Amino acid sequence: MAESKAGTLTQCLGVGKEFHHEPVVKLISRARGLRKLFEPRLFRKREQRPELVISCGFRAEPAVLDIKAAYGGKPLTVHLQRPRIEGYDLVFVSRHDWVDELNERPNYHSMVGVPHQITSARLAPLRDAARRRLSPDGQPIAAVFVGGSNGAYVYDDRTHQNIKSAIEQLEKEGWRIVVSVSRRSEDHTQQALSALNSESIAVWDRRSENPYLDYMAAADAFVIAKDSITMPCEALATGKPVFTLDLTPVVGPRLDKFERYHRDLNETLQLTRPFKGKIEPYSYEPLDETRRIASVIRSQLNRP
Repeated sequence: MAESKAGTLTQCLGVGKEFHHEPVVKLISRARGLRKLFEPRLFRKREQRPELVISCGFRAEPAVLDIKAAYGGKPLTVHLQRPRIEGYDLVFVSRHDWVDELNERPNYHSMVGVPHQITSARLAPLRDAARRRLSPDGQPIAAVFVGGSNGAYVYDDRTHQNIKSAIEQLEKEGWRIVVSVSRRSEDHTQQALSALNSESIAVWDRRSENPYLDYMAAADAFVIAKDSITMPCEALATGKPVFTLDLTPVVGPRLDKFERYHRDLNETLQLTRPFKGKIEPYSYEPLDETRRIASVIRSQLNRP
């Protein structure tokens, strides 16, 4: 159960698909007033009782706990961030949001970043065809992923120039570069990057089918803008080098949160590297938090 926002929904789906290839999806409405009165109910008791309810986002919390109460507390309830309402059986909180008081809560577990739907098994069948299409001459491929202004960073002219300089530097060093924007990317970001299209640089136009999975499958390395929590986690599932790209910061608590996240990945866990103009190989154990989270849930489900 989640809002329709891609970032929260993909977390639930990633973990849910570890238990069923087609988990039932319940989307939380953001409608208000009279419009909300005419919407169908999210859940009816005549539906089969769920064994497991996974949620993300604060709007899902009341509905999940109502379902749990309706069935006498039977469904195992899991939340993928620190909830505002108590009552969940298991809670997973990102390390950059963890606070010491949670150490005393046995049903609370820390996680690196957030879970998602990307796995090596999902990408492997796509790799050969994607590489033939994106780099027919066999040059190494760097995937550059960018997002949009988010209260922690702003995509201004300085940010655009930083991204463009990074891409141009990679081109000089013999890389094929594939560039993907996100749903949050603003039109001026798309326009700034589209001007880079060349024989060695492919920028998704946001009109054709999203090539994100092909870009991930084909990539030999990643350069990812720092405004995303999810995209570095997805890239780290591949075992390929992942470099983070600085953006114009916006001083405040939201920036502090993102910088904690990136320091954790880079300095503490040594999974990522800051991009300083060059991609150099390094090794790490691919990150598979989605499966690890599912294993904790499974052990709870199997308890008598």
